[in-house]
Amino acid sequence: MSARVGLIERFRERLPFGPDDPVVSMGEGSTPLVEARALSERVGARVWLKLEGLNPTGSFKDRGMCCAVSAAVREGSEAVICASTGNTAASAAAYAARAGLRGAVIVPEGKIATGKLAQALVHGARVVVLHGNFDDALRLVRELVEHHPISLVNSVNDYRLEGQKTAAFELVENLGGDLDGLCIPVGNAGNVTAYWKGFQELDRSPRLFGFQAEGAAPLVLGAPVAQPETVASAIRIGNPARWEEAMAAFTASRGEVRAVSDAEILDAYAFLAQREGVFCEPASAASVAGLLKYGAGGCERIACVLTGHGLKDPQTALDRAGGVIPCEPDLAALERAVLG
Repeated sequence: MSARVGLIERFRERLPFGPDDPVVSMGEGSTPLVEARALSERVGARVWLKLEGLNPTGSFKDRGMCCAVSAAVREGSEAVICASTGNTAASAAAYAARAGLRGAVIVPEGKIATGKLAQALVHGARVVVLHGNFDDALRLVRELVEHHPISLVNSVNDYRLEGQKTAAFELVENLGGDLDGLCIPVGNAGNVTAYWKGFQELDRSPRLFGFQAEGAAPLVLGAPVAQPETVASAIRIGNPARWEEAMAAFTASRGEVRAVSDAEILDAYAFLAQREGVFCEPASAASVAGLLKYGAGGCERIACVLTGHGLKDPQTALDRAGGVIPCEPDLAALERAVLG
């Protein structure tokens, strides 16, 4: 069996890495694109789901982290750092461990899902819980790296966008020029910026539809949100680092950014699990919640980006799912439990 090829090796001619540059990879990218038949029927268009939760650490962040950490090794860094609501922390910790670098992650107090915190800790990163929100954390780490030889691997790092744009390459490979709409969750706005960069490099221009949670919707409101709140922790960001680039992408693609409620996100989350067999984290479901709420905008072939796996946030799943059924160890009891 051949080894899984990582995205730098696969797309090197379109990435800022030479043939002799160090590569820190775990076979990221090449994630499945599955047709969503139940969702397609609901919205009256053909819809595919890009399952980014099947990257090595369970989220799309691995695409950018592969490139950011590879560049850090090339530049001689001994450590990497990030601010994170969870997925970036998990990915940075894993890729730092893979590269033999020290890793530090700064997370907002009480604002990180259990699965993501567990990942950062088990990979050996130094996890600092900040008495503040994500925007406070990012501001502080940006100041910190100005005084210390540490590589910042948040989406303000351009190598992150280079890696994340490869998802657009894969969509074009799979769907060609027939893709005319992309639905995507928006938090720090780096991913939508990266997708547009990738599409533009291939001379494609599907409409971009970005969706924020109502309690963390600065791009929709047109102003930062001081205390962002939403069940979708991965997009609980009040002042996106890639604000201007993302808005330029929405404008250039003839798309738009809109808000969805937590209830709508959780309804879409349940719909995906129960009708499509896809378990994603709540923030991922924002892309589908937006499509269900606002429609396809005239697009006939749409991809929804599901950014992270559902096991990233097991508590939300347990809180919403039905309870387990106790059963005595005999056939009659089992029949009652199974058949109701």
